[in-house]
This record gives sequence, C-alpha cells and structure tokens, in this order.
Amino acid sequence: MIIAEHAGTPASMRCDPEDALSAGAPSAGTSSGLDESPATDQGSTRDKVLQEISEHGPLSAADLGLRLGLTSAAVRRHLDGLSQHRYISEAAPTTHRTRGRGRPARSYVLSGLGHTHLRGSYNELAVSALDFLDRRGGPGAVRAFAAERAADLAVIAAPAVTAAGDDLDAKVAALAEVLTRQGYAASTRPVGDGTSQVGMQLCQGHCPVQDAAGQYAQFCETETEMFSDLLGVHVQRLASLANGEHVCTTFIPTGPSTSTSSADRAVAGTTTTTRSTSERNQR
Repeated sequence: MIIAEHAGTPASMRCDPEDALSAGAPSAGTSSGLDESPATDQGSTRDKVLQEISEHGPLSAADLGLRLGLTSAAVRRHLDGLSQHRYISEAAPTTHRTRGRGRPARSYVLSGLGHTHLRGSYNELAVSALDFLDRRGGPGAVRAFAAERAADLAVIAAPAVTAAGDDLDAKVAALAEVLTRQGYAASTRPVGDGTSQVGMQLCQGHCPVQDAAGQYAQFCETETEMFSDLLGVHVQRLASLANGEHVCTTFIPTGPSTSTSSADRAVAGTTTTTRSTSERNQR
C-alpha cells in the first residue's frame, strides 16, 4: 500500500532541509537497483536523488541540483523516473518556497513505496512475527519487545548524549548523529525562537521498523519515551512515517522551564501531596 504525503500537514510540523543538519550519505557503491540496466551511472545518480529526498525532503529540483551538483534538467529526468516507479510523491506547497511571482516550486518526498524500497525485503516477515507474538502474548508482549528494542538503542546513544554535557541542544544533536548511524537519517532544527515554544525538532527521514510501527503503535510510543528519558525532558511526537507523514518529527522543548530534574519533580509531587493531606485534615 502506498502511503502518500498528507496534504494538510502544517508547515511548522515539517522538517525543513535547509535548516536541518546533514544526515550523511549512503556508503559508496550502494545501489538500490532503481534502474533496470545493471550498475549504470544513471542508476547510481538516481539512487542518490532518492536518498537525498529520503533524508532531507521535501526537496525541489533546484534543491537537489545544488546538493548533487547537477543541472535542474538532469534532476528532473531522475525525478520523472522515480515518479514513474511511484517511489516519490509531490509534497504540499509551503509559503516560503516560491519561484518569483509564479506558483510555488514543486518539491518531493518519499512515498510509502519508496520507503519500502529502501527498507529491504524482511518487513513482511517481521510483521508476521509480531502478529504471532500479539496473538500468543497479547499487546503487553509486543510492548515489552518494543521497549527492549528502544532500550537497546538507548544504550548505544547514551555515551554520545552524556558526552554532550548539560547543553540540551548539543544532546539532541548528538542523539541525531547516533540515530543516523543506526539508519534513521536523522537531523535537527531549532523552532519557536521568540515564542513560548522554543525548542528543537528531531527529524527522522527513514525508519527501519516503519511497517511494524504502522501495525503496532508501541514502537513509536516506546521510542518517544526513550528520547524523553535520554534527554531528561518531556518530548512530543508530532508526526510519524508510520502514520503516513513524510518524516518522523519529535519536538524537544529547550526553554528554561524544561530543565527541571526528576528529583525536583519528585520533591514537587511530595510537596503537593503533603499540602493536600494538610488541607483535608483542616477540614
């Protein structure tokens, strides 16, 4: 099933590639076999176009030309080929991407089929295994599995996040770098400057378990909880590939009110409980 970009997704929810950190490129020689002819330069370039859209989309032909050093005409040929394969779809226009006084420039994101193409051929087996686990052990068993997977990822990310020190922006950037190495094509960008909602958006352009997460929300839930525990603040998942968006987006508040430690929260909870007990006794 093709999962198309939601046309109604607010622009503020999208991760703008111009503001995002570089998420890295695939290793040299990697080919996803988009071209019917074997290992041609044309196919290799088309793979690069697909990867760029995956990691930094929505991207226009001009964006891709600048990133890959190609002419707009050459990029459009590759975009036409990817569109014919239904690996990409046109994103909803945003107000800041315009060509002079004309209509907004077309920009592209990966379609559901495009994400499936990048993920490989083991997704159906993985979902079948989860279905079996759900039937035998119930939703709790699936959540336990998802939580253990998130915990394993936290163990990998914790050293880099800890080494980033107390600066939350640096911690988020470190987490994004680790996620990219694990195949999530992650990037970050600041949002809400000058407002009460100052923070960072952690964007994941690829999800290794997208099909599983589409069937079982426990994967997104436990991953979000892991981000919160790792960074020490409450985070909010705004969009996800599993729900049909072109990118997973998590908002991490970085304002002064977000730095409350767990110990402080515990003290606050104790104080509230004590006050409530005292008020009941006075009645």
